[in-house]
Amino acid sequence: MSREDDEKFMRLALGEARRGVGHTSPNPAVGAVIVKAGRVIAKGWHRRTGRPHAEVEALRALKNPAAAKGATIYITLEPCCTRGRTPPCTDALIAAGFARVVFGATDPNPAHAGRAVPILKKAGIRVTRGILAEECTVLNVVFNKWITTGLPYVIAKAGLSLDGRLSRPPGEGQWLTSERSRADAMRLRAGVDAILIGAGTLRTDNPRLTLRGVVGRQPLRVVLTRGGRLPKDSHLFTDAHSARTVVYRGKSLRAVLRVLARRGCTSVLIEGGGELLGSAFDARLVDRVQFYIAPLLCDGPRVIGGRGVASNEDSVQLKNVTYSHSGPDVVLVGDVIVS
Repeated sequence: MSREDDEKFMRLALGEARRGVGHTSPNPAVGAVIVKAGRVIAKGWHRRTGRPHAEVEALRALKNPAAAKGATIYITLEPCCTRGRTPPCTDALIAAGFARVVFGATDPNPAHAGRAVPILKKAGIRVTRGILAEECTVLNVVFNKWITTGLPYVIAKAGLSLDGRLSRPPGEGQWLTSERSRADAMRLRAGVDAILIGAGTLRTDNPRLTLRGVVGRQPLRVVLTRGGRLPKDSHLFTDAHSARTVVYRGKSLRAVLRVLARRGCTSVLIEGGGELLGSAFDARLVDRVQFYIAPLLCDGPRVIGGRGVASNEDSVQLKNVTYSHSGPDVVLVGDVIVS
């Protein structure tokens, strides 16, 4: 196979992997494609934790299991070589009789990183690594941070006015952003493991933090408070998802994020309020920003509180910034540059 062929088939594997994005936590999203004589004979993707990994899904998709013998398998992530919820994928690849294994990204998990290569080679399988490595790595940016730092990937989300305010003046209605923007925010919620708010937001807005209009698992609902009393009749404590609500008192944001990571939360969406968002930016804990900017000016609390910065050089900066329309609103999405 030429490099061009390898990239072509790895792109197909990436397409399979993307089907699992947002559904596999705390596992990474992975895709696999089996090729023989230049023709794709099976595909597979990891669907969720506890289910077979992509390599095994692809093997199960074969009409004739014996067809794997002498074939090549393309995998977006280095195959695992240790037993967890499922057996090692290296064992399955060896047993199937593959002649060649091609993978994109090296597994960032210290228990696996680079260990599959000598195992496969010892079994007589040719190994090619690093095909479309950057694309395969970016696909699992959430998992990669969680497994290497012990912290979840943090998204700061807010709906705000042109002058950076979080709410309308009293008596002018509840929402700043359009119905279309709010629907998009629901899809964002559906892709994370936890939603985090401060006690002030709970008292003022009594939010539900549920998934409305989208299908997905209800994220954990997390309230951070310095220790004050919280209203017991809030939606978070009384609705059908009350068991998915946790409160942390007197802990720093970083400490709470570490606790959530240990609970298997690989991604956290901070929805406010302004002081909590400010604390997250001050502590350099935010990885991505997703702001819905409404075309209006109003009074209200600032979208980002906290200490702020003393100079432009200390400012939080974004890269890979995109702008899109959501009804009348503008959606800004960008990755925080780690300084």
